[in-house]
Order: sequence, then C-alpha cells, then structure tokens
Amino acid sequence: MKIEVTFLRSKVARRIFFLFVACTLIPIAALAILSFGLVTKQLINKSQEQLREESKNIGQSIVRDLQSIQVEMEMIASNLSASSTQTLSIPSQEFDAHLKERFTGLILITEDDQHRVLFGLIPDAPRLGQDDRQDILLGKPGLFTRVDPEEGVRIFMCIATYSDLPNKEILLAEIDLDHFWAPREKDKLQKETELSVLDSSNNPLYSTLDFPATFPAQAVMSMKNAHSAQFEWVYEKKRYLASFFTVFLPGQFVSDEWAVVLSMPKSSVLRVNYIFAWVFPLVILVSLWVVSLLSVNQIRRSLVPLEKLKEGTKRIARREFDSRVRVTSRDEFEEVAESFNTMASQLGRQFKTLTTIAEIDRAILSSLDKARIVDTVLARMREVFPCDSVSVTLFESNGAGTAQTYVEDCKSDKRKQKKTIELRPEDIEELNDNPDLILIEMDGEPPSYLVPMTKLGIRLALVLPIFLRQELSGIIALGYLKPPKLEQEDLDQARQLADQVAVAFSNARLIEELAQLNWGTLRALARAIDAKSHWTAGHSERSTKLALQIGRVVGLNRDELDDLHRAGLLHDIGKLGIPLDVLDKNGKLTAEERNFMDKHPSMGARILEPIDAYAEVIPIVLQHHESFDGTGYPDGLSGEDISLGARIFAVADRFEALTSDRPYRKALNLKRTIKYIKDRAGTEFDPKIVNAFLKVMAQEEKKQEGYR
Repeated sequence: MKIEVTFLRSKVARRIFFLFVACTLIPIAALAILSFGLVTKQLINKSQEQLREESKNIGQSIVRDLQSIQVEMEMIASNLSASSTQTLSIPSQEFDAHLKERFTGLILITEDDQHRVLFGLIPDAPRLGQDDRQDILLGKPGLFTRVDPEEGVRIFMCIATYSDLPNKEILLAEIDLDHFWAPREKDKLQKETELSVLDSSNNPLYSTLDFPATFPAQAVMSMKNAHSAQFEWVYEKKRYLASFFTVFLPGQFVSDEWAVVLSMPKSSVLRVNYIFAWVFPLVILVSLWVVSLLSVNQIRRSLVPLEKLKEGTKRIARREFDSRVRVTSRDEFEEVAESFNTMASQLGRQFKTLTTIAEIDRAILSSLDKARIVDTVLARMREVFPCDSVSVTLFESNGAGTAQTYVEDCKSDKRKQKKTIELRPEDIEELNDNPDLILIEMDGEPPSYLVPMTKLGIRLALVLPIFLRQELSGIIALGYLKPPKLEQEDLDQARQLADQVAVAFSNARLIEELAQLNWGTLRALARAIDAKSHWTAGHSERSTKLALQIGRVVGLNRDELDDLHRAGLLHDIGKLGIPLDVLDKNGKLTAEERNFMDKHPSMGARILEPIDAYAEVIPIVLQHHESFDGTGYPDGLSGEDISLGARIFAVADRFEALTSDRPYRKALNLKRTIKYIKDRAGTEFDPKIVNAFLKVMAQEEKKQEGYR
C-alpha cells in the first residue's frame, strides 16, 4: 500500500505526526520501563525470599541429620559392653555396613585421654579441652570441625557413654562427609542454585562452588551478628543473589555456629526480563508502524486542505488576487476555502486603498512625536479621503476643555494653521455620545472646534472623535465645500485611520509611561526576590547600583548599561526556586544543598528565556557566578568567554554580599572586602573589572570625605 506523505513537508504536519508518535510511544515506553523495574524488583525479592526459605530448610535438615547421628551414636554407646575389650555388642555384618556409611571411624576416649579404636580409623583425632570434656560428660554432645588445606574438611561428634561403664568415657566419631553431604549435592538443589556451608571462621565446610570464594565483608559480618539476611556477591565475574541462614548449633552441641549460604546467578533470576527487553523493541516497532499509518491518514485529511490554503495565501501575497482555492473535503476546510476566495476578491478591490492607508499608518505609527503625527495626518489624509480641508484638534491634558486645533487649507499658502479654542460642554457631550463619527452641516452655529474650518467656507464636516483610555483626547475633521457622496466603506476606512491616529497618540504617551512602568516593575520584582529572605533585602538594588558605577568606568554605552541594570535587578530571580530553609540556613550548606543553591543562575536564565527582550540580559544572569579562572558555576566558563556584564556583576554581587549580614556570618568591613576582591583579581574576578571597581571605591571615598 502506498502512503502519500508529501504533505509532511509542512511543519504543522510534522509536529502533529511526531505528537501522535510521542503520545503513543512515550506512555508505552514509560509503562514498559516501569514494569521492567517493578518486575525486576519483584523477581529479585521473590528469589531472595525463596533462597532464604531454602537456606533455612537446609540448615534445619543439617540439624536433623546431626541429631540423627547423635541418636545413632547414643545407640552405639548403649550397646557397648562393660568387658575389658570394649567391643561392639552387636558385631553383625549389617550393622557394620551401616557404620561405614555414617562414619569413617569410632573411638573411645578414656578418662586418662587414651584412645581405643572401635571401628575404622581416625588419624590425628582431636584432643578435647578440659571445658569441652566437662560439657560432654555432663550430657551435651560435642561437634567439632577441622579445615586443613591438605586434609580437607573433617567433622567429629562426641558423646558421653552411659554411667554404668567402669570409667567415664567419651565416644568420638568422625562423620563420613560423602554420606553426610549427599542429600545436599548440587543435583539435588534447586536448578542453578549453589550451596555453601561455613563454620564460624568463614571456612567452607561444604560448597558446590570451587573455593576459594570470598563473600563480601558486610555479608560475613552479618553472618556473625544476624540470624539470616540477603546480599549480592560476585564469583568468577558473575553476580549472584544470596541468602544465608545461621544454624544455631551451640544450643544443642558443644559447637560454634554454622552458616548455610544459598546463591543463585542474578542473570538466571532476571532471565524473564531479558526476554522482555528483547521483545519490547519489536512491540515498539509494531506500535510505531500502526500509529504512523493511522496518523498519516488522519493528518493528510486535515492538512492537505491547509496546504492548499497556504499556497493560496502565497499567491495573495504576490498580489495574485484572481487566484482561487479548490477544496472538496466536505468539512470546515471547504467552508474556509470558500471564505478565502471571497476574501481574495474583496482584497483585490481594497488593495490600492489599503496600500495608501498603510503608508500613512507607517508614517504615523513610526513617530512618537505628536507634532510629526499631526503633520502627517494633515499632509496625507486627503490622499485617501478627497476633501477640501483637514483639521486635527488635541485636548490639553489639564482637562479644562482647552484644545489646540491644527487646520490644513488647500487654498492657502500657509497650509497649516494653529488655533487655541475652548470647547463647550454640549460639544464634548455630543462627541462622547457619538464615538464613531458625526456628520455635521454648517447651517447653524457650528461646534467650537469647527469654527476655524467655517472661516474657510466649509459647509459639511465628517468628524472622527479620538479616545484614549475611554477618554476624549482629540478630533479629526474632514471638511467639504459641497456635500460629498460617502459610501459606508469610506466611513469605515476613515474610522479605521482615525483609530490608527489614536494608537499613534497613545503610543507617544505610553512609551514614556511604559519605560517608567518597566523599571518600576523590575525594581518591584527585585524587591520581591530579595524579600524571600530578610537577609537579602535590598541586595539586588544595591549590587546593581555598584555594577552600573563599574560599567560607567569601564565605558559601557547606554544600551549596555540598560542591559546591566535589568540583569542586576533580576540576577537572583532563580532563587525563587530555592527553598527558604536553604537560603536562611544558619551554617554551612550540605553538598546537596550547595548543589541545589548553585542551580539558581540556570533557573534564573530559564525563567527569563521566554522574554525575547531580555536576550542580552540572560547571559549576565546565567554567568554572574562564573570565575575568571574557570572554577565558577554553572558552566565553568573562564576569561572573556564570560560576558562582560557578568564579569562586572560578579564583582558587584560579591562586594554587596560580603558587606551584608548573612545567617551564617557577619558582614565584613569595607577595608577587608576591598582587599578580598583585590586579592582575587585574575582568579575569581577579571583584573580589568577589579581595577574599575577600585576606582569606584576611590571615588566613593572622596565623596564621603567631601560630605565630612
């Protein structure tokens, strides 16, 4: 199937397409990642729990087997006769075979520590200490281990013989380890599970791994201090999940504790996740294909008409007003296309008039001088609206009804005349009641603002009131010697041009007010930033004042000083995102708090990014904590890679901060602060800026001496 995608050359189409894809794939990916993490955690937790239970079961089985051996030894002890030979009382062939399975040897240890062999061979039998012998004779079995690199692992069990024997003797057996560990061999464990049994010295009594295998020190410590726990460790470059269970033998035997450690490769535990990680990209690809197919089809139906309308607007821009757009989408786009065609037809008729009006608009709106605006209206109004005279009346700002009327007379050599008039209350009321326009015939007494035109023989006037902030501020009047034929379109265009003149007058008034408002707003915002902490009250304005003084010494022009002024008032705007408990902390910040505080220049830059007018301000806000030697933050810039404004403000900001109290220190005196900055010229601060700063300080000192 062929998909037509040429419309994807449109930015809107691409944006919608990628939005479709992102809205589908991002949730799928996020869900998959979240699920992957949760499943991984669950698998690990479940596996560790299983290992813990299995290690506990193995530990308990070891205890049971040891108890079974103890019972068998007690049975052997009970069968010992009191004869001098001390032989077994049941020397049957069957019993002898059973002994060979369980033990490699049996001996009697007499009261005088003599060893009598009852069965098999126990070379280098362990010697019992006095305390161990005493505990065993009191009825508590003894369990001893010996781990030797040459002999390997040996396990011995001792019990006291019955008291009816002539002497208090101890029966000692060496356990056959092949038989003892057989139930715990690797092929009888859970698949891929490794077993290690350790004595209290962390020596391996049994292991399915090839030792030496070193467990983490923390795990070894846990084995000594805890009953059971889980941990991870690495053996032969493979990571294992492990759980241990402490076999508490001292409660039943004269023995130290043993630890049963079960390990399982982490890769085996997470095998399902690896399959998931392999399948997920396929799911993503299938999803991407389905979403692409559906989105391309839907976007095409919506944006192909838009593409045609776009081409139509380009033809209109080339003044091809006869061009038409054909859309048969049977939806709102078709209606838009019809409206577009109607508009193109009307634009063709109005273009010439609009071109002239636009030229007048540009002349008016490009000027912020009221006198030039008045001259433009008087000189060019008749090019759009043929008339015999034009007047512009501007009200005085004192609101006393006084106005200045400027009249253009096409018959006079003195084209522009200026008259001062007093408006009657009824004239003002009539203008307020008819804010769009008034047609006035000069049959009777004319309004006071039209008197200068009547002297020129004008018999009919089209009056266009001008309102600024819903207050009558001026009047444009078009005078005719004979009644003209005015179409509604002419009246609308006249009103439109009058509105543009009103905008021009308003702009002239607002520019100054906006400038004052802008600086006032910046100062208010700076105070709001500083007010977040009482320690920084007035900080922005004071540091800005010093920065401007340094900037003048450096030789910044007017625009650069304005940028420095704005940046200074806003340099700490990023601190709005810093918690108050960090700003006001009475002590040294932690590494985390320091890192958070160091982000405030970047946060300030991001806050100001949407404001295009502050494009020159952002580098100063972002870089005012950069150091000249590159050790500052946030980007580690150095030298002249740091903007000049930021280098200036780095000095001013540090001076103001050092001479002000902070929760973690008192303010430094002026002399120490100047020395601090001077000493850091070339490292933290630009030497040229430091020199300018010192000149400012010298000037301030002279001023202070002058005041004295």
